[in-house]
Amino acid sequence: MMKFFKIGKLIALVLFASTCFAQTTTNKLPSWAFGGFVRPASLNPIISPDTSSRFIDPVSKKAVAWEANDTFNPAAALKDGKIVVLYRAEDLYGIGIGFRTSRLGYAESGDGIHFKRRPAPVLYPDNDIAKKYEWPGGCEDPRVAKTESGTYVVFYTEWNRYLPRLGVATSTDLIHWKKHGPMFKTAYKGKFFNIASKSASILTKVINGKQVIIKINGKYWLYWGEHHVYAATSFDLLNWYPVVNKNGELKELISPRNGYFDSDLTECGPPAIMTDKGIILFYNGKNKSDGNRDKRFTANSYCAGQALFDRNDPAKPITRLDVPFLRPMEAFEKSGQYVNGTVFIEGMVYFKKKWFLYYGCADSRVAVAVYDPSVAAPGDVIPGKAN
Repeated sequence: MMKFFKIGKLIALVLFASTCFAQTTTNKLPSWAFGGFVRPASLNPIISPDTSSRFIDPVSKKAVAWEANDTFNPAAALKDGKIVVLYRAEDLYGIGIGFRTSRLGYAESGDGIHFKRRPAPVLYPDNDIAKKYEWPGGCEDPRVAKTESGTYVVFYTEWNRYLPRLGVATSTDLIHWKKHGPMFKTAYKGKFFNIASKSASILTKVINGKQVIIKINGKYWLYWGEHHVYAATSFDLLNWYPVVNKNGELKELISPRNGYFDSDLTECGPPAIMTDKGIILFYNGKNKSDGNRDKRFTANSYCAGQALFDRNDPAKPITRLDVPFLRPMEAFEKSGQYVNGTVFIEGMVYFKKKWFLYYGCADSRVAVAVYDPSVAAPGDVIPGKAN
């Protein structure tokens, strides 16, 4: 009788454990989506703060440890057969996210994983046309893409600690940049010049094995926005016109959804990609902290999503993922400036027939995940209950 009692007790403990501990399920992605993305084993993070770097800041005239506090939120592009990552770096002079000065560093890699960094930033506040928009907050959160003719275009947040504005700059080598100022300055007689604007993802396509900026019906297209996803068009890549509704207000294309991982924010990620099935916009979804969040994911965490838009009408959303394809799972994705966990995607490069996705980890480091289209793989596993 004692033997049967012990067996029964063991079974009860197993059943209890199965109900008390979160179970994970496979994250099968739809046929239109990219993924899964796999983190290279034991190699992340690929870029971390460096306290030894020094740079003579042209505004303050002082030597600053420009990347000593945090390195995160990277853009990425291909140059001369190598991947270049432009990463946001914060110095030591301030307290809290957004209250230090940000500059963009440059790192180069032949394999997309091991990087060599330049000792000084390549895009930063200076005594130039953008100073009043960029000082003292800096240049933040870049997204970069290349034209067919070879010009690199970077969209970044100009932050003067008063109002964030989307700025644009161009380069032929990813090192020397020409700033063109806020991208909405002249549109509709300046109607959207003095609104908060962030996170621009320009439309691209892989042509003859290279990812390049494209036009639709004679116009360049991009998605932008932090809370909602909006769109904008341009004829010259420098001056952009937000897409508006019949009332002349910003047209909301995608918005947060209660009960989902993107319940609080839907913030645009890397350059959007035209595919045979439609336009894929990669974006960052922030979870709410209240009862309207997806309780399977940490409150206030940032996870990565994908949305599909119509090929012929970039302003027409078709569908999007209900669960993230990438979420904070590793220790370095959960510990840093942003303690709730962050995978913040901003850079993606088509390299050697694979997609290399670069993202910020907890607003403190840079990591990479790789998608091989020839290998079927799921997205990050889905937790079974609140974590």
